[in-house]
Parts: sequence; structure tokens; C-alpha cells
Amino acid sequence: MPLAPSDRELVTEELGRDPTPAEEALFENLWSEHCAYRSSQPLLSAFDSEGPQVVVGPGDDAAVVALPVPGTEDDAETRYSDTYITMGVESHNHPSYVDPFDGAATGVGGIVRDTMSMGAYPIALADSLYFGDFDREHSRYLFEGVVEGISHYGNCIGVPTVSGSVAFHDHYEGNPLVNVACVGLLDEERLVTAAVQETGNKLVLVGNGTGRDGLGGASFASEDLAEDAETEDRPAVQVGDPYTEKLLIEANEELVDNDLVRAARDLGAAGLGGASSEMIAKGGLGAEIELERVHQREPKMNALEILLAESQERMCYEVRPEEVDAVRDIAEKYDLGCSVIGEVTEDRYVCTFEGETVVDAPAEFLADGAPMNDLDHVEPEQPATDLPSPALDAAFEAVVGSPNTASKEWVYRQYDHEVGTRTALRPGDDAALVAVRESAPVDAAPGTGLALSAGADPNWTDAAPYEGARAVALENATNIAAKGAHPLAAVDCLNGGNPEKPDVYGGFRGIVDGLADECAGLDVPVVGGNVSLYNDSEAGPVPPTPTLAMVGTKPGYDAPPAAFAGEGTVLVVGDPVLDGEAVPLGGSEYLAQHGGSDVFPTPPENGTEFVRALAGVADHDATHAVHDVSHGGLAVSLAEMVTDAAGADIDLGNGDAAHLLFNERVGRAVVETTDPEAVREAFDGVAPVHEVGASTSDGSLSVAAGGESVSVGVEEIRELRSVIDRELA
Repeated sequence: MPLAPSDRELVTEELGRDPTPAEEALFENLWSEHCAYRSSQPLLSAFDSEGPQVVVGPGDDAAVVALPVPGTEDDAETRYSDTYITMGVESHNHPSYVDPFDGAATGVGGIVRDTMSMGAYPIALADSLYFGDFDREHSRYLFEGVVEGISHYGNCIGVPTVSGSVAFHDHYEGNPLVNVACVGLLDEERLVTAAVQETGNKLVLVGNGTGRDGLGGASFASEDLAEDAETEDRPAVQVGDPYTEKLLIEANEELVDNDLVRAARDLGAAGLGGASSEMIAKGGLGAEIELERVHQREPKMNALEILLAESQERMCYEVRPEEVDAVRDIAEKYDLGCSVIGEVTEDRYVCTFEGETVVDAPAEFLADGAPMNDLDHVEPEQPATDLPSPALDAAFEAVVGSPNTASKEWVYRQYDHEVGTRTALRPGDDAALVAVRESAPVDAAPGTGLALSAGADPNWTDAAPYEGARAVALENATNIAAKGAHPLAAVDCLNGGNPEKPDVYGGFRGIVDGLADECAGLDVPVVGGNVSLYNDSEAGPVPPTPTLAMVGTKPGYDAPPAAFAGEGTVLVVGDPVLDGEAVPLGGSEYLAQHGGSDVFPTPPENGTEFVRALAGVADHDATHAVHDVSHGGLAVSLAEMVTDAAGADIDLGNGDAAHLLFNERVGRAVVETTDPEAVREAFDGVAPVHEVGASTSDGSLSVAAGGESVSVGVEEIRELRSVIDRELA
């Protein structure tokens, strides 16, 4: 896609001449939607990104957040330690359609290098995946390829995939979404940013040789997918080498340990040109780069190819001249290529190739000068109410057995989620829990339990972008609180279709505002993220999809499971339907399975108080199990809590059975406890608490609602929930 005429005019005016072919291609990529956020940046100021825990906010490769001193989360003023985590999230949507294995694999590699470039060591991954209808052969092909790519890359580099989500929706048929988040660990002294610091310092490229793969990847990610994308756009997809990435992780660790890095940037979108120009622009300086000095793995590469190739497993470092040899020695130790490609200068970004100047432009104009788009939008409308009336048994089977609510064990059992020996709570629960022992002194116990939840629900945001995005934020916070942790910070991956279509842009604006408002209400700063637009294909635009990756903390690494223990009272907290209130069914799996429509349920306004109360209850000695209520409603939550050794006998009263069991209003949880009064006290004035039955020791579930009932055993539940396993076995 050539540089737009209006953009070319701006570039010509700034340079005082026509751009060279290399300059034109570099501007086209760096000013693309993928890199410059031309349609979304004007909206992103809605997010609150500040807080005492925020060390580095949006704008760098990853955000940096300080962890609370263990045990101070409930204090009037939380104290923060000098143990930091990084948080980042990336999309690799278009590449994963064209080549699901390499597209997804290199998405993992990219977000891990974003983590490394801040001086952090990657400790956990979370993947949020969205595909077309599960019963379509092509959707399954993409699904299997993406999961294989993620598992291959993550397993090879030794970073555990501990959390995530999978959703199926017919509007992803021509354009799947692959969003991957990474958490890293560092301390105050190891922090590195992307801003170059001093003239005369050298720019050093470490890692794989540069090839011709991934050319034009940034501009490719900023266009609608064409019908022939799987063949025509394959050269734009990078090819990953996880074994080299593992070596690069360890080399980066040694470079940072030895204080050899002044600034760093991983080579992702727009390749070397993108990484180096952004480093220079952030430092307010310049650079002179000799492109022929870049180590290459293919013969006769020209300047444009060297500049824009998105070959993987490469890092660009700013290094003091006297320390270049030490960097080269470490690169050689790990069998990595190393090239001194240029140096930091006073001003302007200049690239030469075999003695000829091919780029000469102001770095800030190149990296940050793209004009923003002023686009029309149409506000989304809520649907009318038109409800189906299936028999309760049939509805229960359809919802609990849907691929959207079914077990995702087929996915996460392919991941090594315990490598690194930090995983305290594995995938399959509301949130993962990772041990950060470094957050407490050696002679003190415990360290910090880091809870991680990630995902979104396209049914919600398709039905109501603003309210659905609010629900996504509260649901992730509830997942964290259900494990006894307090939300700390979040990053988002905002996915949408072609923003030039007013209805699509209206939906996208809705998810931005909804996510921003609910996170602010939860007092959770959104410290970074990613935007992916033009997710359109012959099948139409994807639903507006606001993937959120949220972390929370708690002292220690113990958490109540999301499964019945078989020895307590069962309570439902936060559910107004049990008080007789009318809560609509919009956005529910119930309607997705049976047809019909309804308005989306408005999330509660007191999310912060609810989450804090739930975290306290989860950590109470009398609590045996906690599980959030969201996707699929109370029916799915109860079914998921049944095990071979424990079930429950539940009576939800005389309301409408469908609304009681299948509404998906967030801000609810099921609690199994031997001290119901303690739960009532915790939620007094915050949310209703209803005693709905007792857990049992016979591995079955019996639910009465509105004069109807359903009874299922654990084997029947397991059969319903294993639809993905059965179909992909």
C-alpha cells in the first residue's frame, strides 16, 4: 500500500524534497494505523494510566508497575516495593489468519521481547483467542494452528502460559484475533527504557540475521484482509525461531545484569527502521546508521529490505563505545549475531547504504508525525427484546455444552504452564496465580501472589459495546478477587474493524469509553496496551473486542479453588435476580444458542466495593470455594464447580428459570463456606447475599428454579463440557 497522497504531501513539505523510495516505505509503515494509531490515539486519553504503583506508563515497549509490599494491600495507604513487573499485550491478528502457526508463534516472540527491552525477565503469558463458529472446518483449522504456534513458541522459550480465554463468534470467520499478554519481573536497578541517552553511544543489533520475511508487516496489519490473503500476503508474515529467542532472553539478562544497556527496543513492526527511529525520537536526539553493517541471512538485500524486514529474534541496544566489546562477547557466548550499525548523534535520523544516503529525516517527525484521523461515527443501538422459551433441560445442555463455555483444557494442556516453578494456580480457574518470592525479604514470608486474568466476551460487546466493555473490566477484576487478590493494573488490546465505517467506529469508541470508565471506577490504571483495527474481511468486521489483561496481588500463594469441597453452605453474592429484580438476557450464551435478542444487563456501579469484599471473603478461613458468575450465567458456574467428589443441591426460588440461570450480569460469585454470617457481614451494604443450598459429596448437581428443575451427574457434565476435546481428538 503506497503512502497516501495527503501524507506524501506532508512528508515532501517537511523534507523540502520528494522522499527516497526507502523514506517513502518507512513513512508508509510508521504512519500506518498499526504503528501510529491514527484512528484510535485521539480516544485513548480516556484511560486513567496513573497511580502510585505506575513506574512507566503507556508509550514504551511495556509498562512497568511496582508491586505492593506484601501485607499492605488493605492498609489505608498501600506501600510499594522496589520489585517491579512489566505488563504488555500484543495482537497478531492478520498474520494468524494467513499462517496460523507462525502468525501466533511470532506474536508470542514479539511480546516477550517487549518485556525484555524493559530489562525484565518474562515469567508468564496469557493468550486471548477469538475464532469463527466452532462447527466450521476453517475455524477449527485456524484454532488448531494458532494454539500449536503459541504452545510451540512458549514451551521452547520456557515461559509458562498460565491464563487466557477462547471465544467463538461467526463474525471472526474471516479474521481471527490472537492477543497475547506477557508479564515480566525486574527491580528498580534493572529498569531500561527505549529512549536513547547520549550522543556518541553506539547502536548495536543483537540476535538473528535479517532476512526478507515480514516485509511490510505494519502496513499489512493496517488493511482489511482480502479473500486471497492466505496466499498473497504470506511474505508479510514473520517466521519464528524460539530456540534463538531463548538464547536472546538469556543474553539480554546478562547484558542488563552487567549494566551494558543504556536503552533498548525490540525489532517488531517496521523492523529496524521502526525500532531505531522510535528510540532516537524518544531520546530527542539523532542517529547515523550504516545499513550494510546489519548482519544478514540472505544475499543481496537492498536498503529498503534491511530497513523494514520484520525478521524475528532481534534487539537494538544503545551501548557506550567502551562497552561494545563486552556486548559482542556476550552475544558470541550465546551464539547470536552482533552488529554495530551506527551511533547516536545530535539530530536527524540518517541511514546510508553503501555510501548513499537513503533516509534523512527528523526522527520525531518520522516516529510521531503522522496526522490523526477525524472519523465519523454512529452510536450503537441496543436490540429489542425477543426471548425464546426452550425447555430448561435443553437450555442447560445447550449453554453448558457450548464451545464458548465448555472446558478449554484441550488448549491449555498443550502449554507448559509450570516451567519456572512459579505457577501456584494453574489454568482452568478464574485467574492464574504466580509466585513472586522476590517481593519480600529473604528472611520474611510470604512473598507476593500475582493473580492474572485475561479476556473479553464478543457476545457482550457485540450486543452493547459500552456496557459490554464495562462488563469485561469488572469480570476480570472479579476473577482476580475470587482468588483473594486485589487488582493492581491492566493493559488492553483494543480490536475493531475498519474505522472508516461509521457504525464500526461507533462500536470501537464504545468499547474504549466502557473499558476506561469501568477501570477508573475500579481504581485500576490502564498502563499500556495495543490497538488493532482493520480487522475486516469478506465476512465483515469483527465485533468490537476489548481484550483486557489484569493483574492483582495478595500476600502468599494460597487461593480458594473454583470447585466445591463438599462440606459447606452455598451462597450467591451480588445477584439481584434472586431478589426478584428483572435482569435482561442480552449478550448471553443462552440467546446465542436459542436465538432471540434482549438488551444487555447494566453492570453494577459499586464494582470497587464488590471486588474488595469478595477478595476478603476468598481469603477467609471458612471459605472452601469461590467462583465468579459471568459467561453462561449461574448454570455454567455451578456446573464448573462439580467434581467427582463434590456437588451441590441448589434452590434458586420462584423467579423465571431462564433469567435466574442464564443471565450474564457481572459482579456476582458463588461462595462455598462454613461461615455464611461472615460472608453476609463482608457484603453488608455492598451486594445482596443469598443462601441457595448446600454442597454435597456425591458429585452431582441438582438445581430448582421457577418451578422447574434440572439434575445432572459429574459424568454428564464432563461430557457436555468436553465438546472441544471430542471434536478435535
